[in-house]
Amino acid sequence: MLDEHPIIREALRLTGVAGPNIEITSMADIPAGTGLGSSGSFTTCLLKVLHNFKRHFINPRELAELACHIEIERLKEPIGKQDQYIAAFGGVTAFRFNQDDSVTAEPVKASADTLDVLEDSLVMVSTGFYRAASQVLREQDDRTRQNDASMIANLDYVKDLGQRSLEAIETGNLTTLGHLMHEHWQHKKKRSSQMSNPDIDRWYDLAMDNGAIGGKLIGAGGGGFLMFYAEDKTRLRHAMTVAGMKEVRFRFDFEGTKAIV
Repeated sequence: MLDEHPIIREALRLTGVAGPNIEITSMADIPAGTGLGSSGSFTTCLLKVLHNFKRHFINPRELAELACHIEIERLKEPIGKQDQYIAAFGGVTAFRFNQDDSVTAEPVKASADTLDVLEDSLVMVSTGFYRAASQVLREQDDRTRQNDASMIANLDYVKDLGQRSLEAIETGNLTTLGHLMHEHWQHKKKRSSQMSNPDIDRWYDLAMDNGAIGGKLIGAGGGGFLMFYAEDKTRLRHAMTVAGMKEVRFRFDFEGTKAIV
């Protein structure tokens, strides 16, 4: 049975938890393959629970690194570390992924008013398409390892967009953030032929014509959720509803992975 659940298998092996009387049940508000970091969140939560079971304390950084170790090193998934780290730390957090594989985490230096406006201006809708991230990321990972010049240039450009996005949030210039989301999506689509499809492009254009300043497909691409920064949320929500899309509302979380007993 554990072969059908590789993350559970590796987490049990890593933590040394064993025995005939262990029952693990998982529940989620969203399905897998949505681009919302469900795999990284599941892994960090599972590790947190197993450490609690053994009565061992684990801090957010160690938790994130162990989750990355399972998914990237043990299971060989072609993914980054961002999902595990944000799940472990929570908050509106800036991460720097260093060349020595270390990760620097710092809270975004934005005012409470800015974060409130940001949270209230984001609209997230489901595309109805779900896929494993590895299906899209494998091509990008292979091209990066082969030092493909166009892929490296695209990733360097996106890194610069990330820095500019951080500056926009910290200075309270959220309209600029919306434009940067749009710019990011245009470059992200160039990484892989699987990144988008005609339906996603049509829905994106519809949103941009109805109150959105910018947006992007969350996660690896190919499906999942579209997120928009909107000046007119009422108009955008109406347009998306008429198009048959379902909005999923959310709030920022500032606690990270936690055990509820």
